[in-house]
Amino acid sequence: MEVLIAATPEEAAQFAAEAVLEGLQTRTEGHNVLGVATGSTPLGLYGELAKAVKNGEADFSNTIAFALDEYVGLESTHKQSYRQTLIQELCKVIGLPEANLNTPNGFGDSEEQVRKQAAAYDAAIVAAGVDVQILGIGTNGHIGFNEPGSSLRSRSRIKRLSNKTREDNARFFDGIDQVPTHSVTQGLGTILEARRVVLIATGSNKAEAIATALEGPLSSACPGSAVQLHPDAVIVLDEAAAAGLKNRLYYDDSAAGLQFGI
Repeated sequence: MEVLIAATPEEAAQFAAEAVLEGLQTRTEGHNVLGVATGSTPLGLYGELAKAVKNGEADFSNTIAFALDEYVGLESTHKQSYRQTLIQELCKVIGLPEANLNTPNGFGDSEEQVRKQAAAYDAAIVAAGVDVQILGIGTNGHIGFNEPGSSLRSRSRIKRLSNKTREDNARFFDGIDQVPTHSVTQGLGTILEARRVVLIATGSNKAEAIATALEGPLSSACPGSAVQLHPDAVIVLDEAAAAGLKNRLYYDDSAAGLQFGI
């Protein structure tokens, strides 16, 4: 696990973009496959990827993307669906074709139908093989919509949203009563199969979750702690999000890299 601490959220976005592009370069054949996240934190990262495209350093026109999650009960055309959010905040920003964006289907006539759709989505992710999975983290430690108590080996499935998550997301709706109660989310086991994960967190409101995820016990009580299991996890933080870390000095020394001739 590599922990990179930036001075500002803007610098954190730059670090995260570099980690994503580096991870995508490791695929030797076929199209790149990128796992993408919604929320306010990844927006700076997507902006940095757009700069790379403009400078001729990246091209996402043939990249395949898989979203982490989607609300149950919202059609893909709903303005608050994560598909529509990603079309606006990702596809139109980095030049990813909308046809290449895969999102879970949380809309159906029955719970059984939605469960089958979740299983099919998981199978599609496995078949494609994700090169880099972008992650954020919730204030309660969730990644994707894997709320506290989620199995560390879970697969894509329906998941009840915690009250805290619904409160955090109410700003995107006309009040908390309009926030769906359930989602379809990639499972922690699914996420951990990506060849690289890049988790970005900024702001003091994420400090407790980050400290627990990175330095606390591996536990379903903090789903974000699952990144401790990944062999190529890059964690990018700003100073505020890193404020609760006990091993800060070690992370800084480690980020300096191996130096010879000193």
